[in-house]
Amino acid sequence: MKNVTDSFVFLGHWPSAGSFGFNTDILATNLINLSVVIGVLIFFGKGVLSDLLDNRKQRILNTIRNSEELRGKAIEQLEKARAHLRKVEMEADQFRVNRYSEIERDKINFINSTYKTLEQFENDKNETIHFEQQRAINQVRQRVFQQALQGALETLNSCLNNELHLRTINANIDIFGAMKEITD
Repeated sequence: MKNVTDSFVFLGHWPSAGSFGFNTDILATNLINLSVVIGVLIFFGKGVLSDLLDNRKQRILNTIRNSEELRGKAIEQLEKARAHLRKVEMEADQFRVNRYSEIERDKINFINSTYKTLEQFENDKNETIHFEQQRAINQVRQRVFQQALQGALETLNSCLNNELHLRTINANIDIFGAMKEITD
């Protein structure tokens, strides 16, 4: 530390201008050189440094402004995307509801159609049964009629003799003759 204070004291006592020499005190010469360099830099570099700092400040401000604009645009696009998403979700829900309604409607239509088909089958079955019953009844009637007619003919043939038979034929001929005269 003594050397540092000695060098400052030494700076106060400059030798006359006529002597020129090397100063071997490193601390004293470094301080002088640094103060000269810093002074020159401050004097000449103040404008350049100020311009560099102003340019850097403008670039930073422009970057911030651009970032804010991009942020605003991004927020706007995000809001549009959210609105579009809500719209698509509503449309999907509406489609889902419509599709479920359509499926239910188709199911009801299918059940109704199946019911009508079964009802038609039932009606056809009943008609077929009724038709078969009528046919069986008619067959029974025909057989009964044939048997009754055959029984009546057998009874008539057994009861009729030739004379009664001739009188019946003559009576029928007279009836036909009277009918012919009326129609002429």
